[in-house]
Amino acid sequence: MSDAPSYLVVPASKDDFAGIKTLYLQVARQGGGIARTEDEITDDYIRHNLDAALARGISYIAKAGTTVVGEIHAYTPVPKLFSHVLSDLTIAVHPEYQGVGVGRAIFTALLDSVENQHPNILRVELFVRESNLKAQAFYQSLGFQIEGHFAQRVRRPDVNLEADVPMAWLRPA
Repeated sequence: MSDAPSYLVVPASKDDFAGIKTLYLQVARQGGGIARTEDEITDDYIRHNLDAALARGISYIAKAGTTVVGEIHAYTPVPKLFSHVLSDLTIAVHPEYQGVGVGRAIFTALLDSVENQHPNILRVELFVRESNLKAQAFYQSLGFQIEGHFAQRVRRPDVNLEADVPMAWLRPA
């Protein structure tokens, strides 16, 4: 694909804060992807996720030049009984970089890191709206399995409710 934009996948660092916030604002503005609205993308929200991922999880970004065009993070919950789980997974890809492999590249980096550098992590989990069939298919192509439905958990902008679908990737035996 010679027309595909070029990007580089690297581990995220605190220096990526501003780029990640800009990315999340762009994705939230588009709608239909991440759960937060544009006004919910605050410094505290970005800082919390970045700090938690750097302290007890994993985070990767995709950069095109100096611009962050993709980000993924997940981290272990605080209770020790969940120390084998990466949760609160969020992935965001810049609207102009969707459909060209950025999401798959950063997701693969995260899962490769789990398999090769984090032997204690046995499970990676996420939630996706039941109407987001494209995302569900994408996650399944990466090895995630649907584990159920949380009925009426998501209130859409049109005030209708829909299910949230929990999905999990389990470390291969």
